[in-house]
Amino acid sequence: MKLEIVLLATTFLVLPLHGQLDRTERKSLLNTDPEVVYLEETLGQPLKLHVIKEAPVFSDREGNNRLGVLRSDQDVTVEAITDKIYRVRGKGARYGIAGWVAPWAFSSKDPDFVENLKDLYKRQIQVQKLVAAHDVAVGMTLGEVSLSRGKPTKTSVRKEAAGQSGRWEYIDFEDVRNYVTEIDRSTGQAYRRLVSVTRVEKGKTAVEFKDDVVTAVEESANNRGGDTRIIVPPLVFRW
Repeated sequence: MKLEIVLLATTFLVLPLHGQLDRTERKSLLNTDPEVVYLEETLGQPLKLHVIKEAPVFSDREGNNRLGVLRSDQDVTVEAITDKIYRVRGKGARYGIAGWVAPWAFSSKDPDFVENLKDLYKRQIQVQKLVAAHDVAVGMTLGEVSLSRGKPTKTSVRKEAAGQSGRWEYIDFEDVRNYVTEIDRSTGQAYRRLVSVTRVEKGKTAVEFKDDVVTAVEESANNRGGDTRIIVPPLVFRW
């Protein structure tokens, strides 16, 4: 099966995968290399490429440790990518094999699949950094915003014939402790007594969206200011 790439809105998530072939892999032991984009849930379905040329398979993305050879004339599942090499799962000389393989070994219905996967890689690296910083940017999907900031404090959605739009608000609170000063009658010493705790708004981030993609980000004066952060819209892989 071959792939076709178009620009549309969708939700992207990032899921780490391990670099060795092991059907009993456990998520607690999976690779979490921040320079790698993992595709299993990023695309919501397996990404397939066709092998046009027998190619070496490496256990590391730098190509230092060779595992074996990937057989030609087969479809393989792409599990992870960098801008230079792909981690795939397919058939080796005798058995199944998983590891890093150079893009020249593959073909696709889309003649620009290498450049398009590079664009996907660049975008997802930006998203991973935003999520790690609990930040949001124009061009993110709502799924990515949820990964970064969690469940919104307030939501509003407007459904229209052409789609839906809405607004998510994230309100940051802090607890302010209120004290009074009193005198101990037995000792005459002054002391502070906690009388209440008041929750006050510390800052607010409002995220406006259209059809699942963020179109504007508004931050209150108490939050970090600066220029609006913008990333390219997500890529959708269609078969």
